[in-house]
Amino acid sequence: MHTINPSKLHHSKWTAAQPSNKEKHFMVTQLLRDEEENVVEVVIEAVYSHRELILPWQSLKDDSVWKVGWR
Repeated sequence: MHTINPSKLHHSKWTAAQPSNKEKHFMVTQLLRDEEENVVEVVIEAVYSHRELILPWQSLKDDSVWKVGWR
């Protein structure tokens, strides 16, 4: 696992470790915050299909699922 500053995730690029439906490269397009302005989830968009996923930002720490940057 790598350390991530959730406030700096906006526009960050990610590669799926096991791509599906030709969706390999993703970009964080939005940070979703709680009432105290803490980042709780991110909206991540597939570059190929423009499909959006909402997931907890902590899931990006899992090296078996996500790789930092586009590879």
